[in-house]
Amino acid sequence: MDDASAAATEIRQEPGPAARESRPAIVTVDDDPDVSRAVARDLRRRYGEQHRIVRAESGEAALDALRQMKLRGDLVAIILADYRMPQLNGIEFLERAMDIYPGARRALLTAYADTGAAIDAINVVDLDYYLLKPWDPPEEKLYPVVDALLETWLSSEHKPVPETKVIGHRWSARSSEVREFLARNQVPYRWYSTDESEGRRLLEAAQADGEQLPVVIAPDGAVLIEPSEPDLAGHVGLATTPSTDFYDLVVIGGGPAGLGSAVYGASEGLRTVLVERTATGGQAGQSSRIENYLGFPDGVSGAQLTDRARRQAAKFGAEILTTREVTGLEVTGSARTVHFADGSSISAHTVILATGVAYRQLTAPGVAELTGRGIYYGSALTEATSCINEDIYIVGGANSAGQAAVYLAKGARSVTILVRADSLAKSMSHYLIDQVQNIPAIRVRTCAEVSQAHGTDHLERLTLRDSNTGATETVPAQYLFVFIGAAPLTDWLDGVVVRDDHGFVITGPDLLVDGKPPAGWPLERPPYHLESSVPGVFVAGDVRAESAKRVASAVGEGAMAVMLVHRYLEKL
Repeated sequence: MDDASAAATEIRQEPGPAARESRPAIVTVDDDPDVSRAVARDLRRRYGEQHRIVRAESGEAALDALRQMKLRGDLVAIILADYRMPQLNGIEFLERAMDIYPGARRALLTAYADTGAAIDAINVVDLDYYLLKPWDPPEEKLYPVVDALLETWLSSEHKPVPETKVIGHRWSARSSEVREFLARNQVPYRWYSTDESEGRRLLEAAQADGEQLPVVIAPDGAVLIEPSEPDLAGHVGLATTPSTDFYDLVVIGGGPAGLGSAVYGASEGLRTVLVERTATGGQAGQSSRIENYLGFPDGVSGAQLTDRARRQAAKFGAEILTTREVTGLEVTGSARTVHFADGSSISAHTVILATGVAYRQLTAPGVAELTGRGIYYGSALTEATSCINEDIYIVGGANSAGQAAVYLAKGARSVTILVRADSLAKSMSHYLIDQVQNIPAIRVRTCAEVSQAHGTDHLERLTLRDSNTGATETVPAQYLFVFIGAAPLTDWLDGVVVRDDHGFVITGPDLLVDGKPPAGWPLERPPYHLESSVPGVFVAGDVRAESAKRVASAVGEGAMAVMLVHRYLEKL
């Protein structure tokens, strides 16, 4: 085998990629092919069962291999380099290798005439050992040295992060969005700031300049720069493509109502697919703790509830697609066709609309420019670690705002809830109000609103306005979390189903006018309770007009909608 122009080569093929990745590597580089093979042979003989033996025949090839291993999250225990190599000698190579794997132990292979350079290298690259050629017999001259290096390495903090890696900046809006996307989809990841040494090492390994952030390194080592959500989803194992083009049931929206529909639909034998634009869980999935949900006396986080429901739906055979934006709904005979933003579509006998609602946007000057750079919508869990010992402001008076305040108060210096109403009692559950009032770090300011946000590259100050007196006050602030209102995302349904003035979908008896179905209703029977103005299209959860806006009721409506789907299908 000729490795002269190739990158590093793993000497021994082992069964299965997972087995290879779990074993620490010993990397050896020598420009003499005979010496390279001999070193690798002796290392393989003693250490091949527990370690990967990776060899290269140039410094640049070895550096390329180390970068790829860094991106994959592989372990490197020892780097053994020959001193006399063209282009990049052993010391120069080890100096650059240190930037990629600073924890790896380093040894230099030298001739007797080069011992002076080897001694100098102890100070230049913090060299652990130098070995003289020839190293025969290896039992006396090679193995004791490698054993000592491995022992030292094992006693140090050496393990890389196996999850997806995100390298970004604290005030990068897109970095915040990517972290939120991964967290809400329960994708394990580790955050690295470009201000930290390991973040800079990963950028170098990815050959990224850090000007475009975030840089995402997928578990397979793929480097994604400012990735779109569909691209990111495809690299972290989230399903984005339907397995077929026709189903019994398409559920649009992955909040509690949609997940409830998927669980009950799939468990009852319907070919079910759930389509979610961003992440399952909806607003409830972002809650730090839900304490009034039946069966969880100690509370449950929105992420935990979402993860269990998602796994439950998948267990029964429901497909769950993420990053699929629905742009249209079409009635095509007995089928209901769902159109996506990329031009593709799927059809089904029935559809359940469970798109939920989105937080309304603050319109005060400066807010849009600083969103993702100190101003966040529903991102309390993701950003909490950055809020330690900070003064935090929260806009909103409903349960989501209260839950965020209680959670953030564990680490923040202070948390101020800004409420436009004169009391929390109008929109927040009583149990949550009691918690808020009993936490000294939380302050509630009623009749207060944000009139302006200030800052250059991130939020620095807020101007607050008293809605009673009109008086304003500017306060220092680096973090503002917004939990206001409920805007249904139903513009794409315009002209298809009947909605109220606020965009919520009207269903069942509320569609009747003087006891008669809405115009265009084609059936003799009136709409079922959760059925929209289009037969076979049902609605569950917060997007339904006059719904209760609670997790338990959303799950219940999801289950009830499936029961009505069965009734509809029986009469097709």
